[in-house]
Amino acid sequence: MTRMILSTGLLLALTTGIALANAAKGKQLHDKQCMKCHDTSVYTRSDRFIKSREALAKQVNRCALNIGAQWFDEDKADVVQYLNETFYKFK
Repeated sequence: MTRMILSTGLLLALTTGIALANAAKGKQLHDKQCMKCHDTSVYTRSDRFIKSREALAKQVNRCALNIGAQWFDEDKADVVQYLNETFYKFK
């Protein structure tokens, strides 16, 4: 139950705090960590599975966990902001 509450809180922080996020910092974090596994074509392919800002935040969180990135919630929000501004354009 605690894990569910923490996950929900993280998701809310990532999705509602987006306007305060720093896309330039997000790009730096993205380029340093995310590009180890894939290039930017995963964001522009026609069959991409990210269809909302919420889904984008969840995916950034999953990827950060998978690669062992020592990111704070603010860092994840910055990466979400960068990806959204640059590739996804969710409102």
